Amino acid sequence: MSAKPSFRVAVLGATGMVGQWLVHLLDRHPWFRVVALTGSDRSVGRPYGEACRWLLSAPMPDWAARMVVQPTEPGFDAEIVISALPSDIAREVEPRFAAAGYLVASNASAYRMTSDVPLVMPDVNFDHLGLLSHQRESRGWSGALITNPNCTTTAAVLPLKALMPYGVRRVHLVSLQALSGAGYPGVSAVEIADNVLPYIPGEEEKLETEPRKLLGKLQDGRVEAAPVRLSAQTNRVPTLDGHLVCLSVELEEAIRPEEAVRAMNGYRPPEEVADLPSAVAQPIVVRTEPDRPQPRLDRMTGGGMSVVVGRVQPCPVFTLKFVALTHNTIRGAAGAALFNAEATLRWMGRV
Repeated sequence: MSAKPSFRVAVLGATGMVGQWLVHLLDRHPWFRVVALTGSDRSVGRPYGEACRWLLSAPMPDWAARMVVQPTEPGFDAEIVISALPSDIAREVEPRFAAAGYLVASNASAYRMTSDVPLVMPDVNFDHLGLLSHQRESRGWSGALITNPNCTTTAAVLPLKALMPYGVRRVHLVSLQALSGAGYPGVSAVEIADNVLPYIPGEEEKLETEPRKLLGKLQDGRVEAAPVRLSAQTNRVPTLDGHLVCLSVELEEAIRPEEAVRAMNGYRPPEEVADLPSAVAQPIVVRTEPDRPQPRLDRMTGGGMSVVVGRVQPCPVFTLKFVALTHNTIRGAAGAALFNAEATLRWMGRV
């Protein structure tokens, strides 16, 4: 890896919540220099500082405030595109960028389950980037399109990956998902105050399918889904950031909680990605206190890139039960897309 790699980056959909997190994270990124921010028609032509209602507690970077918002079309001088576009827009726009030669790291769900599009968490399935050879050949793209998973999927998949050597058979998941996952303006205060909403459109389907692709095996230019059955129930709760997932897991091997804790605490990213800027030395951090993890206390573990697990216990129905927490807008969205861009550059041999 070169001492100071430098790549020109554009952020698509930069005025939304995930786009704002991308601007914030890119402000201090050692490899990436932002050269373009895009937005909707009402934002184009205006300075980002005027066009964007900034929602983060950290201040908007000065360079971003001065940058004029551009249309979401190929043509700017960037090598990498980080997409925070809504899925309906991403479905139309992202392939155009890949065909035009850009490396597109997408946070949208539009192409996650497409057979030749890698759905990637670099510390789980870095090798799935091998799909890009088939993707570029079959589509005639000089660029590439990769995706990161749903924010709640992230909380479940890392601990499940650590348990895969023991034979994960069936998983029941119940999520408690933060308000920021709904974007801005998101859920009405009248709906969520003093309340829990037991339905989030499309979320249960994503939790029941995406982990199977992420935990699957790349064979002969396709991903063979992991033979894991998942059942999910999703809920919106009045926390700001941090998705909590309660999991009950059936394993082929009846291991004790202590062994599961060792496996999760000891899980490390593959050597290929361990030194990437967004990688953390310990992707899974297990808490032993009876009342952890908690979103407010634990979501920033590992700079928001670690999944925090707690309450690892025997399950009277399956083998184990535990609780997992992810920072949904960092590890589950903006940070995930940056991590994927870094990992793809590594896979391409450019860093």
